[in-house]
Amino acid sequence: MAIYHLRATMISRSQGRSATAAIAYRAAERIEDHRTGLTFDYAGRSGVDHTEILAPDHAPDWAYDRSELWNQVERAETRKNSQVAREVRVALPAELAHAQRVELVRDFAQEQFVDRGMVADIALHAPGRDGDDRNHHAHILLTTREIGAEGFTTKNRDWNKVELLEHWREAWAVGSNHALERAGLEQRIDHRTLEAQREEALEWATEARERGDEGTELRETVRAISLDREPLPQLSPGAWQMKERGHEVGRVRAWHEIKAQAVEVARVAQELAGHVRDWLDHAAERTLDRLGGGRAELALSGVATDQDRPADLATRLREAWADRQERQQELPEVEVPERDTSEGLAARLRSAFSGVDRGALRERLSSYRQEREDYEVSTAQERQRDRHLENDLEQERHAIRDRGYDHEL
Repeated sequence: MAIYHLRATMISRSQGRSATAAIAYRAAERIEDHRTGLTFDYAGRSGVDHTEILAPDHAPDWAYDRSELWNQVERAETRKNSQVAREVRVALPAELAHAQRVELVRDFAQEQFVDRGMVADIALHAPGRDGDDRNHHAHILLTTREIGAEGFTTKNRDWNKVELLEHWREAWAVGSNHALERAGLEQRIDHRTLEAQREEALEWATEARERGDEGTELRETVRAISLDREPLPQLSPGAWQMKERGHEVGRVRAWHEIKAQAVEVARVAQELAGHVRDWLDHAAERTLDRLGGGRAELALSGVATDQDRPADLATRLREAWADRQERQQELPEVEVPERDTSEGLAARLRSAFSGVDRGALRERLSSYRQEREDYEVSTAQERQRDRHLENDLEQERHAIRDRGYDHEL
């Protein structure tokens, strides 16, 4: 399923990084840094699906030359701890085709960054050979200074505001969902926290129960269950490098444990969703029988087809019923049986979720949380060891850089 991910970070000289090295790696190109004399050659790197530079209309022509652009960025910064660029990394819906993913990123970068005056250098990356084959993602490297017809001018501090970052997070979700909808896909993503989404699902389930809408209540209950998990922790660049290298350290182990928990919760939620679909199919068939003639008769009149989903079928039934009342006033009124109230909500839920031990599910989730708390208490020394490993890794990176190479991820 489509997932939400947007992370914005700064590329700063205080971290030993440069804009030229960063973009050379992300775009898989060979770029010489005129300030330091170092050459960053990643032209042989695979996995880069698409690159593109977007700039304001008044930008000079060299803004579309990747090497010149980022050398001009480095030249405009004179402090040894300058923030030379901003990077926004987003996860791309694997359900979309390549051209649709390119259009999605291009439109997002144009509306949110370029129209504000930034230059955006886009690189779409394919999933790694050894990782999740759905991990399509994009790196958007952004300038931090205003650009005029002659080049870069002053830094725009408004681009650093937290409110703007929150706007970007929401805009990415909205744009992605529009792209999924245009592609005829049902999947959607949400930029809000898991807790906020879960509270909404529980609220909607309660409202559905109060109005007697069992189908919506079941769906929202399952959605709440699927959201009852811990979010994946953010790893620092150093910790992420240790993860990629296969180092067994505390924070990386915690990341893998929470990832495994999320997979288990998703599996159980998917199983419950299957029971809900079966229940809805049965309820739809029963409703058709009550209206008279069943599915076959309504199919002959174009009201329903075998391919109709329950939600589509319910809409068609409402439309057909309104049309019948409007056009056939002279006919005796059809008596629609009242909603079956022979079993209560708890009984219907037990029937829908038969075969699934929800108590065991709650126990597993509780056990996961307890194990996580115990783990945090017992790993203080491991965290200290992690910091030592990160320091060693940072020294290694500096040594590699001193020899004329770069170590960007």
